[in-house]
Amino acid sequence: MKGSVDGLLVVVVLLDLYASSTTRLAGCIRASAGMGAALGLLVAIVGDFSVHAIVAAVATLGLKAVAIPRMLHAAIQRTGVRREVEPFVSLHVSLLATAVLVALAFWMGSALPVPVPLPSPLIVPVAFATLLVGFWILLSRKKAVTQVVGYLVLENGVFLFGLGIIREMPVAIEVAMLLDLLVGVFVMGLTIHRIRQAFDHVDTDALTELRD
Repeated sequence: MKGSVDGLLVVVVLLDLYASSTTRLAGCIRASAGMGAALGLLVAIVGDFSVHAIVAAVATLGLKAVAIPRMLHAAIQRTGVRREVEPFVSLHVSLLATAVLVALAFWMGSALPVPVPLPSPLIVPVAFATLLVGFWILLSRKKAVTQVVGYLVLENGVFLFGLGIIREMPVAIEVAMLLDLLVGVFVMGLTIHRIRQAFDHVDTDALTELRD
């Protein structure tokens, strides 16, 4: 089991790097969906395939890997935006910064004491890395769709922290967390659509130039 958990956590880190280094909005969304699939499998494995774990895994897969990515793909179809043309930083700098953040996260995670035994020592470092990469995507990108993906990546980092105590968490709390995420992305999707309707673009940087 430990080998499967470690392998999936490595996949999450690789998807973090990909999401931070690609300009294609569809690629960012696919990376987010891949993380959702990996997290769903992790929930089932870490929870020893109990009924509680299977319910949480199905909810995770359904929302993070299927429903939310479909909503975001629909958003980019409506807006007609395909690429992050002018991010705040170049892709080379973004990839380097992401690598530094991942290294920092692993250093912090290895030094942080945890109160309960974890199924893998990589869970906390990968959770920190995903959280920091999500913040970086939010700060370094201009397109609203990409910033939504940054929010999703950030939330995935928070979700990973919860995997260490999945046996102690009631399923109702986990489902409520996922529903909160769905509502947040739904509101963001509506906001993106309204921005497109009003200003004919979804570049959040351009909104700073609005005048009366």
